[in-house]
Amino acid sequence: MSLPETDHELVVAELDREPTPAEVALFENLWSEHCAYRSSRPLLSAFESEGDAVVIGPGDDAAVLALPTPEAADRPAADRDADDYGDVYVTFGIESHNHPSYVDPFDGAATGVGGIVRDTMSMGAYPIALLDSLYFGSFEREHSQYLLEGVVEGISHYGNCIGVPTVGGSVSFHPGYEGNPLVNVACVGLTDAERLVTAEAQAAGNALVLVGNATGRDGLGGASFASEDLAEDAETEDRPAVQVGDPYAEKRLIECNEALLDEDLVRSARDLGAAGLGGASSELVAKGGFGAAIDLDAVHQREPNMNALEILLAESQERMCYEVAPDDVDRVRELAERFDLGCSVIGEVTTGNYVCTFDGEIVVDVDADFLAEGAPMNDLDATEPSTPERDLPEPSLADAFEAVVSSPSTASKRWVYRQYDHEVGTRTAMKPGDDAAIVAIREAAMTAMNGEAGADELDAFDGDGVGLALSAGANPHWTSVDPYEGARAVAIENATNLAAKGAVPLAAVDCLNGGNPEKPDVYGGFSGIVDGLADACSALSVPVVGGNVSLYNDSVAGPIPPTPTLALIGTKRGYDAPPAALDGDRADDSTLLLVGGSGDALGGSTYLAECGGSDAFPALPADPAATVATLARIARHEATLATHDVSDGGVAVALAELLTPTAGATVSLPDHLAAFEETPGRLVVQTTDPEAVADLAGDLPTFELGSVTDDGTLRLDVGGASLSTTADEVRTLRDVLARELE
Repeated sequence: MSLPETDHELVVAELDREPTPAEVALFENLWSEHCAYRSSRPLLSAFESEGDAVVIGPGDDAAVLALPTPEAADRPAADRDADDYGDVYVTFGIESHNHPSYVDPFDGAATGVGGIVRDTMSMGAYPIALLDSLYFGSFEREHSQYLLEGVVEGISHYGNCIGVPTVGGSVSFHPGYEGNPLVNVACVGLTDAERLVTAEAQAAGNALVLVGNATGRDGLGGASFASEDLAEDAETEDRPAVQVGDPYAEKRLIECNEALLDEDLVRSARDLGAAGLGGASSELVAKGGFGAAIDLDAVHQREPNMNALEILLAESQERMCYEVAPDDVDRVRELAERFDLGCSVIGEVTTGNYVCTFDGEIVVDVDADFLAEGAPMNDLDATEPSTPERDLPEPSLADAFEAVVSSPSTASKRWVYRQYDHEVGTRTAMKPGDDAAIVAIREAAMTAMNGEAGADELDAFDGDGVGLALSAGANPHWTSVDPYEGARAVAIENATNLAAKGAVPLAAVDCLNGGNPEKPDVYGGFSGIVDGLADACSALSVPVVGGNVSLYNDSVAGPIPPTPTLALIGTKRGYDAPPAALDGDRADDSTLLLVGGSGDALGGSTYLAECGGSDAFPALPADPAATVATLARIARHEATLATHDVSDGGVAVALAELLTPTAGATVSLPDHLAAFEETPGRLVVQTTDPEAVADLAGDLPTFELGSVTDDGTLRLDVGGASLSTTADEVRTLRDVLARELE
């Protein structure tokens, strides 16, 4: 490990001496791009992060949001005031584990889940839902399938073992991820005003207590490893930088954390993630304006003869650092023992420097704030990407439909989500496979954060509670064509997913993934997705309350597409929602409508990705907040039978996904552009009262697509060309992942 020369000079000037080897390692990791956001932090001020619902915004382990009352849950945030929120809170965070998941797909993805769950726990919350957004190279490549299988197995193994449902997410394929897949995982937790804690040390003299698994040598240098391009031999040479998880220890840690909160024993907490104990403890005390005295010999260890640097920087999993009042230390030990967890009193909060001793010698003595916050920001050059010219292919309707519907990015993801336990905890009201997941926060059970309420409270969804609608993902084809507009579209698309289930946005977290920022074209694309996502969230009145940045996602195959994963949380009154499946029983008295303005271009579409050609990105809705609020009202209308957003693959794919064996449709569209362009902010709606929908739509364009049938067949006419296909035939086309991987 070594510090860049310019950083070394700053450290020497601050310390007025040469740093020790342990200090050099700490600065290298805590001043890395992964921890310090040196290239991205100057851009992040573009995001608006305040609002009546925001209890804790960016800067902590996870954001904290106050839930609206059931009576206010359907109203857009702009129509609520502070009195519409109660003291039931949800936490929301997102993390990336990209490089580790390339080197070791199973453990890399599994420990990504473990880390974001502990971020949730450190806020005093119980984890209730996970979402995963995954990005791989071309599905036809054997290595991409190997990575996909390993990552999904890692996520399902860890999440299923700890009993936290994976309720939603996304899976995308693009050649730009050939040498560097992305694994972005979000977590939602449940807490309240009394249980809330933060990662800010509270008082000098309090003890610092390490609870959880013993410290080993796994994950050494993980933060610095995540801040450099992947080398050709990364799968073998960088394997020691990947952590190894133990979900059963994590489950015990979750329950121990709940017990500590029940007895009000935690003053502050921090998950041991990037940069291990050194990162967690220094950031904890620095945030409170304190220092620390830490005895590294006191840390319970898994391996013999560990040195100071290894103890400080190992990223062994399932560990938490707690600030505890001196009189409460014995009780914390007792609870850790009850859950068969290790427990070490490793030091205390002080008013001086951050000081670590090992084997009777001082090995670290630095100002905590300088260590945690002193990294200088990078001033990088950026160039904007060019706009592609129009060059549209002309395949037959049958060929285009088959290519787009069977594309791995638009195809069914059942093979992925059926491996996840998405119902554990009995809160999942809308399961994976729809536009958005819905998690029930029942009024009767709002104080039973750990799921131990009575059966009558948890087994039914008929209470007057709040439904949390969740959506997460990005579209690399959009942002490859136009980073700024593509990122705006990502935000509008995720908000439309919520609206399709009748929910309105509450807040968002983002995971901003890019390549090597030292390349002007890469940094230009990254700057574009930041500005585009920020502008769209502002236009949607959605505060961005936290997130993660992952740069240096380059490999010998080149940089990844700029990828702005957005995880969006929304609310609605109650838990019921129209499904993304047509109702054949109401075929005779219902109509199929398209609500929302269609686009004028095919840029970024699956149609062009599969059939060739190029085009500019389509124009987006002028007032996305009004569009989303209107679509949500339509979804909640009593005459609405089914809803599905139009996104990847356009109207053609939306219709294919709405088919069931007993419900089909007869639809006419003017041309290939209308069938396959992907402008977000649109819904296909089956309704028994089209006039009411048109009235609710107001200024939003409303088109009659056609009629619903009860025979499970899609009859599609596009500019005079026609095709007919059944639900079974469409399912066969869309099951490409299962067909290739099983």
